[in-house]
Amino acid sequence: MLEAVDVTLSYGRRTVLDRVSVSVRPGEVLGLAGPSGCGKSTLARVLALLLRPSGGAVTLDGRPVSRWRHRAPHRTSIGLVFQQPRLAVDPRFTLFDVIAEPLRATRRPLERAHRLAAELGLTPELFTRRPHEVSDGQLQRACVARALALEPRYLICDEMTTMLDASTQAHLVARIEDYRASTGAGVLAISHDTELLDRWSTGTVHTLNQPEESPRT
Repeated sequence: MLEAVDVTLSYGRRTVLDRVSVSVRPGEVLGLAGPSGCGKSTLARVLALLLRPSGGAVTLDGRPVSRWRHRAPHRTSIGLVFQQPRLAVDPRFTLFDVIAEPLRATRRPLERAHRLAAELGLTPELFTRRPHEVSDGQLQRACVARALALEPRYLICDEMTTMLDASTQAHLVARIEDYRASTGAGVLAISHDTELLDRWSTGTVHTLNQPEESPRT
């Protein structure tokens, strides 16, 4: 289980997460909704071990996480799909480089990148194109493939389908569902689209509320 327990995080004087607890169990899809600015993306980065909380704890399969960012020993157990693919990739990379990046970083065979590209509907002629030469949907498909490259036990989808057409949205959700069904991975699906979350989640959709402002003195 991937779990945040009473997690708190602030940017300067602004509290973004205030004693937030959430659990993602293997094999389930946990839906997370909430208004803009309530800290959904910040929570996603905390659970993906990219941000260290100022309070509380993150546990992975029962063990508290003590190391963060790229040095975290369990970092490869968690995949993250960002909301804005163009801000989540190196603009100098080709589409194939985007998918293969985690495989190269961990010195694993690149055959999986070709297989994932095909499963996500990316044809070979797209492999040599750079982000500015492909559509948002094609780039987000590559980002989903990248998130799946190391076969994570947990996958966090942070507004993954925002601004994508209905066909691409359905394809990406179906691919992640196939992955969950075949591996038993847990999925945290974050979205403003409550209808999507109601259809996709395997249980009750969790709502993250805006932290209350501290009284001024």
